[in-house]
Amino acid sequence: MKIKKITDKNILETHFRKNTPLNIYLLGDLDDFFFEYTEWFGLFESEGGELIQVALLYKGSELPVLLAFCGNEIESEQMKYLIENIKADLPDEFYAHLSPGLKDVLKADHEYEPGGRYLKMYLPEKNKDKLLKIDGDSNIRRLKVSELDDIQEFYKKSYPDNWFDKRMLETGKYFGYFDEEILVGISGIHVYSKEYKVAALGNITTDSQYRGRSICTKVTSVLCTDLFETVDVIGLNVSESNAAAIRCYEKIGFKVYAEFEECMFRRL
Repeated sequence: MKIKKITDKNILETHFRKNTPLNIYLLGDLDDFFFEYTEWFGLFESEGGELIQVALLYKGSELPVLLAFCGNEIESEQMKYLIENIKADLPDEFYAHLSPGLKDVLKADHEYEPGGRYLKMYLPEKNKDKLLKIDGDSNIRRLKVSELDDIQEFYKKSYPDNWFDKRMLETGKYFGYFDEEILVGISGIHVYSKEYKVAALGNITTDSQYRGRSICTKVTSVLCTDLFETVDVIGLNVSESNAAAIRCYEKIGFKVYAEFEECMFRRL
């Protein structure tokens, strides 16, 4: 087997399309909006052979993030081989999103801090009719870049552990729920690409005083309806312990597709 860095988007897209729901984030990161912050490591069957596994090091956040996902035991063994052989190329400190079992490759020579277990969910196009039909609700509107200060203050109060990249507001894919002009709920995205027709939802929460009113369900339905005008596949990541959020997403058609772990690594 041969390991090489990859810069050809077509090669990467062809590989990821074999399992689009698993690779929504990776497909989205091929978009020019994200691509300059990416470093791709590929495992090939042989020199000039088929690409069989890919790991991404994303450098667009304050802390680099390693993403590596696989769909079965054979792929898991291949991915372990890839990670083992790129360890020297990874930064001394990074966060990671890894399919189950992959962290063990890094734990031998890194300090390991678990970040929780998560589910990958996606919204099959056939389930679009489960999205709530929200027409003319004046409480919901598209958020603007000029509202950044209010949005950051909202997250500080309602979702302090949230990872929010203010660049995402430039996509226009953030919707807010307002009560008498007070922002009390948001649904947004972590990844969005018109070119690759994928989106990954994120930064979704409601003010604690307004929970139980289906605000997230409503504003997320509006967001997904808007996204389906330009994308074919919508997914999200959610903590497996967040039963309320999972129920909310299942109510509007999302399905659990895979599991993964988040963790922090620091080289020993």
